[in-house]
Amino acid sequence: MVTRDVLENGLICLHCNDTVVPLEDLPDESLREGLARWAEDYSSIHGVAHWDEIRRNSHANYEQAFEDAAQQSEQLLAYQGVELAPTLVEFFPAVIWEDQDECLQVRPEDIIT
Repeated sequence: MVTRDVLENGLICLHCNDTVVPLEDLPDESLREGLARWAEDYSSIHGVAHWDEIRRNSHANYEQAFEDAAQQSEQLLAYQGVELAPTLVEFFPAVIWEDQDECLQVRPEDIIT
């Protein structure tokens, strides 16, 4: 399974959440780089949900920042599912991508592919 934590955890097992294939062991360099860029972009967007109280209060409109992050999350999760994850099928018999972000309140039905 491909999740937003692909940089740290690589591809993980759907059943036990252990790393099955570390990112650096993926057989295709362009795929590794694409997933790494995606994860770095996603990390900053996801981070909005975890701003501490001081940062939230210092932002002009945290609620809007949170909503913007949720919408960006939807777009990036769709991109991962449509563009990145399918290329993994060339190397693995099945691939699942995480199509939700509970921290940003993004549900699978919010993802438009």
